[in-house]
Amino acid sequence: MRKAPNIFLRRTIFSAAATFLGTVFALPLVWFVFAPFNARAELGLAIPSPFTLSNFATVFQNTFAMQALLNSLIQAAGGVVLVGAAATLAAYALSRSPIPGKGAVTYILLLFSSVVSGSAAMVPIFLIISAAGLIDTHLAVILVFAGGLLPTAMFILRDFIDAIPRSYEESAMVAGASPLQAFFDVALPVIRPGIVVVVVWAFVNIWGSFLIPFILLRSDKLMPASVAIYSFYSEAGTPIVTLLAAYSLIYSLPVIALYLFVNWKFGFRFFGGIKS
Repeated sequence: MRKAPNIFLRRTIFSAAATFLGTVFALPLVWFVFAPFNARAELGLAIPSPFTLSNFATVFQNTFAMQALLNSLIQAAGGVVLVGAAATLAAYALSRSPIPGKGAVTYILLLFSSVVSGSAAMVPIFLIISAAGLIDTHLAVILVFAGGLLPTAMFILRDFIDAIPRSYEESAMVAGASPLQAFFDVALPVIRPGIVVVVVWAFVNIWGSFLIPFILLRSDKLMPASVAIYSFYSEAGTPIVTLLAAYSLIYSLPVIALYLFVNWKFGFRFFGGIKS
């Protein structure tokens, strides 16, 4: 009988703590929603008064920033296509082929993936890209991102493919399908949720990256939005809060739209395809 008040007290304390933490994390998002519509530059949380769209009008007049959004889309789309296609084929080969030590290979690739796209490897990456004559091109950014993200994408997709019983493909081949047809008609539809997860994950990583395009690109006309956002800083290095907030909101819309579309169309699953 004495346990009931204690349970109630613990639940009350837990709910209060969870509410407090949720509020702390939600405040920046609330500012992110309101600030672009505020005519005055304020870092504090305030409802816009007066409500205005002039910040967006000013941002849309910045051709450098608008071109940067298109550049981000080109680089993210190119990287996503390359990572998605290569990771799917490589993960399928690792899962189905009797390669000795393939588990160790996967984990070593996963370990090095954090190095390839990290700041520690930027000097050799720059030298390789420069020797290949790809400096200041979208292709350079796409290839470097693909190299960095591919091992992790393979690791994610391999779990999905391992969950498919081999008997599904074997049955298809007994019925006359070629190995290629068994892959495209049997395995690929089942691992589609995993591919979607990889696509969204790769898109978000490339879309928000700053260092790699900043190092590999030279022309303003090729810079992505993550770099162009600094055009909304004054010469003294002070952010123009109203314009920065408006551009940040526009910059985040493709990621939100992609998430909503994928969640509506496919749904997110972080586990393998079939339970035998």
